[in-house]
Amino acid sequence: MREQKILAERIKKLCQRKKMSYYLLSYKSSVPITTIMNIVHCTTKNPGIFTIIKICDGLGITIRDFFETDEFQNIERETD
Repeated sequence: MREQKILAERIKKLCQRKKMSYYLLSYKSSVPITTIMNIVHCTTKNPGIFTIIKICDGLGITIRDFFETDEFQNIERETD
């Protein structure tokens, strides 16, 4: 559940930073709006790497940029 919240917050922050609505993200990424909303509301347990890659494409960032945050780094350390 913690990972879902971190993922949701990352998408929210990136959309805010880029002044992009979830609808625009859906359009640019070709990910259905329902999928994006389910990720943001933490109802999707595991969205899958290809969905995240498409979201990154829609945001205009690399997958590395998406996951290169302290929050994701801490998850990595916790599982070691």
